Amino acid sequence: MMQQSKKVRYIIVLFLLGVSVVALVGWNICVGTVRIPLADIFASIRGKKIENSRILWDIRMPRTLAAMILGGALALAGYLLQTFFHNPIAGPFVLGISSGAKMVVALVMVFLMGQAVKITSWALIAAAFVGAMISMGFVLLMSRRVHNMSMLVVSGVMIGYICSAITELVVTFASDAEIVNLHNWSRGSFSGMTWENVAVMTGVVAVTFFLVFLMAKPLSAYQLGEVYARNLGVDIRLLRIAMVLLSSILSACIVAFAGPISFVGIAAPHLVKSLLGTAKPIWMIPACFLGGSVFCLFCDLLARTMFAPTELSISTVTAIFGAPVVLWIMVRRNKEKMA
Repeated sequence: MMQQSKKVRYIIVLFLLGVSVVALVGWNICVGTVRIPLADIFASIRGKKIENSRILWDIRMPRTLAAMILGGALALAGYLLQTFFHNPIAGPFVLGISSGAKMVVALVMVFLMGQAVKITSWALIAAAFVGAMISMGFVLLMSRRVHNMSMLVVSGVMIGYICSAITELVVTFASDAEIVNLHNWSRGSFSGMTWENVAVMTGVVAVTFFLVFLMAKPLSAYQLGEVYARNLGVDIRLLRIAMVLLSSILSACIVAFAGPISFVGIAAPHLVKSLLGTAKPIWMIPACFLGGSVFCLFCDLLARTMFAPTELSISTVTAIFGAPVVLWIMVRRNKEKMA
């Protein structure tokens, strides 16, 4: 009976998160400097001409879908890293993985734009993946030498600072006016998304999500300890490699299109876990994705509208809501250790 009630709770939470995503997608599309009524949106979908058709289809729709997809990907990457390191404050931004991806993307963009070469979405993802893997490599090396998890996080933060410093140097001394605009991207933003970007990120994130979902049972065993997982026949080495690669792919996709976005990867999984009341991967994986989407859609809405027409960077808003969650996690963990 208790198991049944828990299952009902999980389904209700997933349903509410799904409804929240749909509601926020509609809200993001409607609200802005130019307000678009829902009636006009439905009319445009049916093929009728509306006054703000270009704003709807070329600006608002791609941006909103990107926030939804990349927000979910960011939360999922955070969940994988937290599971991998058994650390509640591990995430792409904190461990410097996002900063490494940002650094290589900035270097590639400066070089190719300087040579007047067009940069494709796939090239950006590939560059970001290389950067993410470089940072992840350093973090993994540190994890072998440093067994204290708090020191590992500090090491990741330092790696992030080094990568960010290199990126700032590249952006600051870029002579071309178009290259200088990298500064906005380097702070994190969903603006300027195109339908090509949305198509590519949808493909990458959908395939990665499917692979992560297939790992639900091995991840569940891994959470209970490596010895326990080995006894159940889980190939720990292969699982750890898969977690590293998949979290890096997700991080790369996010950074390639939106730049580094802070705290979502840490905060969203914990908020979702509190709602579900369980850490079971079979429920956490889809809930994390939906929770990350809700988090980023809400933050992007505030970033666009809070001081309109001035737009805040997405990381500024996510930090406002995400940082208190991290502090709460640390305080709660400290209490558990002292108890």
